[in-house]
Amino acid sequence: DIIRTIRDPEKPNTLEELEVVTESCVEVHEIGEDEYLVTIRFTPTVPHCSLATLIGLCLRIKLQRCLPFRHKLEIYISEGTHSTEEDINKQINDKERVAAAMENPNLREIVEQCVAEPD
Repeated sequence: DIIRTIRDPEKPNTLEELEVVTESCVEVHEIGEDEYLVTIRFTPTVPHCSLATLIGLCLRIKLQRCLPFRHKLEIYISEGTHSTEEDINKQINDKERVAAAMENPNLREIVEQCVAEPD
């Protein structure tokens, strides 16, 4: 429910409407007392999607802000669905790269627009 309202950076649709994320792409496993591993596998609309990293960043930021429990978060592109999936997976799961990206005012503004709750 948390990620279904994230908007695509280029289109007026949500990631769910574009089938970039679906309920079946989310896994939650308990890894300790009151601690969970949340794994998201998203599917870009095209194998060369230039905004796949930005979509992964939006997923991470929204979940970090909204999950009501302690968690470890792993976000991946669905295997075989993007031409540079390995590089993007490294980027969106690297805390320092995520922090650096969110320090960029232009990038942060785009992320904020994508993760804002609809009126």
